[in-house]
Amino acid sequence: MTIIIGLGNPGKRYTNTPHNIGFEIIDKFAKENNFPEFKLSKKFNALISESNNIILAKPQTFMNESGKSVKKICGGRASADLIVVHDDIDLPLGKIRISKDRGSAGHKGVESIIKELGTKNFTRIRIGVESNNVLQKFKKEQKELLKPAILEALENLNKKPD
Repeated sequence: MTIIIGLGNPGKRYTNTPHNIGFEIIDKFAKENNFPEFKLSKKFNALISESNNIILAKPQTFMNESGKSVKKICGGRASADLIVVHDDIDLPLGKIRISKDRGSAGHKGVESIIKELGTKNFTRIRIGVESNNVLQKFKKEQKELLKPAILEALENLNKKPD
């Protein structure tokens, strides 16, 4: 079972902000791969869509509490097949980095996941947003610069495991 988590903040107020790039990528992945509509799971405190042995999740906690939802989704233990998609202010806008078994680098959502799971052994797809204010809406030109990173993230999510 592969679990793909998109990090963000719940509510329309945070749509189209750097902090919600994880939600945006998960939404695009779900659409491209004909996943069913996301439904709120009170058990996991997340919007969930499931198909072909893959769970897509958008925690409905705020970013700093993401680990609580992820822990419930993962059954309380880390999964080698856990992928977390999130913003990274330390990367230039539109750059992407994939890392595994690394620290949070100060990202509060990832920090929460590491704390709750008790491990950092999962894959992270980090999208460069280079922003001082991750809750401010993207400008049109910023969205254009993000398109290649979003496509690359989707390509990586679509790769079939060896």
